[in-house]
Amino acid sequence: MRISRRTLFAAGALARPLLAQEDYTPIFDGTSLRGWTIVDGPDSSYYVDGGAICVSPVASFPAWLRSERQYENFDLRGEFFIKGWTDSGLYFHAPEHGHPTMAGFQWKVFHQKEDKPSPQSMGAVFPYAAPLKVTVHEGWNEFRILADWPRLRMWCNGEPVQDLSVDSRPELVHKLRSGYFGIVAASAPCRFRNLRVKELPSSEKWITLYESAPDFANWTVSEGKPDFFTLGSVLRGDGAGHLAHKQKFRDFELQLYIRGSAQHNGGVLFRSAGRGLAADKHYEIQLHPVEEAHFPTGSLYHLKRAIYPRIEDEKWFLMQLIVKDKYCLVRIDGQDVMEYNNLEILDEGFIELQAHRRGYWIEFKHVRIKPL
Repeated sequence: MRISRRTLFAAGALARPLLAQEDYTPIFDGTSLRGWTIVDGPDSSYYVDGGAICVSPVASFPAWLRSERQYENFDLRGEFFIKGWTDSGLYFHAPEHGHPTMAGFQWKVFHQKEDKPSPQSMGAVFPYAAPLKVTVHEGWNEFRILADWPRLRMWCNGEPVQDLSVDSRPELVHKLRSGYFGIVAASAPCRFRNLRVKELPSSEKWITLYESAPDFANWTVSEGKPDFFTLGSVLRGDGAGHLAHKQKFRDFELQLYIRGSAQHNGGVLFRSAGRGLAADKHYEIQLHPVEEAHFPTGSLYHLKRAIYPRIEDEKWFLMQLIVKDKYCLVRIDGQDVMEYNNLEILDEGFIELQAHRRGYWIEFKHVRIKPL
């Protein structure tokens, strides 16, 4: 039988995408929510039907569906379904606790076709960057998100809708560079299927300061008589005093999760002499969830008051501290709450954790630092 060149070409075109999928790992089995966790919402927020993850029409923020694993650089592909009013999205680089869109990224899924896209349109990096075009249609739509720091590219139905250099966008540059995938609940039904991912090489170089009990050996009481002890992945402090890590840092990004009792009082010291408040050489980021306090959570103590970030008692929040030369930035759950440009202590120093009042406990976990 004679086969035309056109038939061979068509067969090859169909085969190539199938071959390309071999490097992708499914992250949804098509039959259950195994490998996913519903966060901040009831079990009815998400369910599986017809081979798709379904967002219930009664599910709304802060509920979201979180992947089992975290990812840094990746190529994520799948499909979403549009029929009538549809409002949802995909989180990536989402935090373990806190606001996924503020600390991480959201790719908006929306039903409306628009000639002049906005940062709220279908395909937006919501709510910061409008898509190049809106290519959505009724029925199943294909998507692709390719994150390889600092470049972020996205496609909808095979057409490019985003091509960003994240490190050149002030509103994006300090967002998390690794985290969870998630599906957004926005009080409207939506469906997702054929979710698969290919991991790309890592580009981040973090140093773990505290992740589990053995890391406690790298810390020492530097001042006072605090009670610091380990609870698995959690480092808990009470009493009054400081715990210092044994390594020094000058320019860095520090990430950690924090929670405390009502009206707790503590702090994170940096560029310190390793003797807590007993030495003049130190800077302190205040941890005090009292809105009308003279220096509430996130403040650079004595120097710059933070915008109060509305910390909830006994709930984890994400803190990012970026220090470079004379510059200092504090972010709480993805929100910039304090920025200062006149640091005078420019030598490297220690990172210290402070417990300030006995009976007002404070906890830390996933404490890591990246030299800059």
